[in-house]
Amino acid sequence: MLSRLLYPLYEARLLRELKGARQPKHVAIMADGNRRWAKQAGHTDISLGHLAGARKISEMVNWCADTDVEIVTVYLLSTENLRREDHELQDLFEIIGDLVDELATNEYNCAVRLVGHLDLLPDHFADRLRAAAAPTKDCDGVTVNIAVGYGGRQEIVDAMRALIVEEAAAGTAVEEIAEKITVDSLSTYLYTSGQPDPDLVIRTSGEQRLSGFLLWQAAYSEIWFTDTYWPAFRRVDFLRALREYSGRSRRFGK
Repeated sequence: MLSRLLYPLYEARLLRELKGARQPKHVAIMADGNRRWAKQAGHTDISLGHLAGARKISEMVNWCADTDVEIVTVYLLSTENLRREDHELQDLFEIIGDLVDELATNEYNCAVRLVGHLDLLPDHFADRLRAAAAPTKDCDGVTVNIAVGYGGRQEIVDAMRALIVEEAAAGTAVEEIAEKITVDSLSTYLYTSGQPDPDLVIRTSGEQRLSGFLLWQAAYSEIWFTDTYWPAFRRVDFLRALREYSGRSRRFGK
């Protein structure tokens, strides 16, 4: 009871501290711990953890309204996750599909962008995501990148292939193609092309590694870890991460 009274006061304090402070424009989130949260809560149906995690993403998008965050990238389904048992995957497909449908409504005014190798996904699922996201491209609210069928190594391979295929189709000689492969040129073929790299990466559930998430883009991102499972992640946790970011000195390798 006391904590419920104190949390709004703590949130208000954090928001005051963030006023005028340097805040991240792009936050990437590894929404980890859904299955462990479900088990800890006593659920035998693991999909309830994924469902609670999806609801938390909707909440988090709304949290951005009082901050300077303009882009959020959420890691929902990795290429490795596609090896999970079929029944869990089917539940995940449905939950993620419902989440994208929800974020695409006028209530959120989000520009939903799909980030990943969608050809690895079942056609019906990929088509559903594309159909939901397409009408949001001109929305001027927070941009939400949904990382599905995503792998950082796969993204770099896909970018390299796309560059080579495009140059070969234009008749560029092999030697010239090699010269054209640079950090800047390859960046334009990434799934997040046209967007700034994430300033801050948040990972929940106590794991302290990137697990292939945005390997290229997160080279100089600040990283914030928390033991909290994603479904239990609160607005105060989000604001604390932003506050810690504001106090860090970004060196970019210098």
